[in-house]
Amino acid sequence: MRIFVAGATGAIGRPLVAALVTAGHRVIGTSRSAAWVDDVRALGAEGVRLDVFDAGAVERAVADAAPEVVIHQLTALSGGISAENSRIRQVGTRHLVDAARRAGVERIVAQSISWAYAPGEGPADEAVPLDVDAPEPRARMVAGVRALEETVAELPHHVVLRYGLLYGPGTWYRRGGLADAVLHGDTSDPAAGFMATLVANDAVASFVHVEDAARAAVEALEWPSGTVNIVDDEPAPGREWVPVLAAAYGAPAPEPVPGRAGWERGAVGTLARALGWKPQFPSWRTGFGA
Repeated sequence: MRIFVAGATGAIGRPLVAALVTAGHRVIGTSRSAAWVDDVRALGAEGVRLDVFDAGAVERAVADAAPEVVIHQLTALSGGISAENSRIRQVGTRHLVDAARRAGVERIVAQSISWAYAPGEGPADEAVPLDVDAPEPRARMVAGVRALEETVAELPHHVVLRYGLLYGPGTWYRRGGLADAVLHGDTSDPAAGFMATLVANDAVASFVHVEDAARAAVEALEWPSGTVNIVDDEPAPGREWVPVLAAAYGAPAPEPVPGRAGWERGAVGTLARALGWKPQFPSWRTGFGA
């Protein structure tokens, strides 16, 4: 297949492009940076520099690529959680879907997140609604997710992958990454505020290794339309997973504290497993150490 990967040099984009090329697909991958376009080419794909906020440029890029499928892996996470990421979800997705429609593309696979569910007890499955009544600043994030998912659903065949917290190469949760620095006491990075999640409390998180996330995107090319949680098999409270992560980094574990927000409930990946996805790391317990 000819596949257009928007966001080919992100944490998921790089292993995804490599996996698609290995599987024999013709891949056209985009990056906002000219230097990173060379990285796409080094993976065996065609590289295109693209500003996703330029509607005309997106339309030309998709038309020139003439893909059978678009894979949307666009984020702005390298600089931290910000309004820019919500803007990509809203504006960037709009441009990408409009361009796909004009080029006659009917299939799309898109990256979303699994921690935008409404408050409740127990990990959420895909039937749980998004947290549309959340207060700010969470409301902005949920609105971006909602806009992305509704826009993607305009194409006839659409798969939305709600990923868990990513760990592994290229993510914040890696050796030498932001989580490592925060656990060692370095909070100088502007994105360190997001690492308030590194609290050994009752807040439940669901994780997925970045290579398992990429593999899910490849397999989703054959899945029916719908929304699918891509998470490992062990949602867990911070008081369980934070000490294991700290041990993997050789950092002191934070003291446990009680409490969680209602939306900090994690998610379950039962549907993905039913579709045939089998993660290499079914639990963060083994994945963190690896």
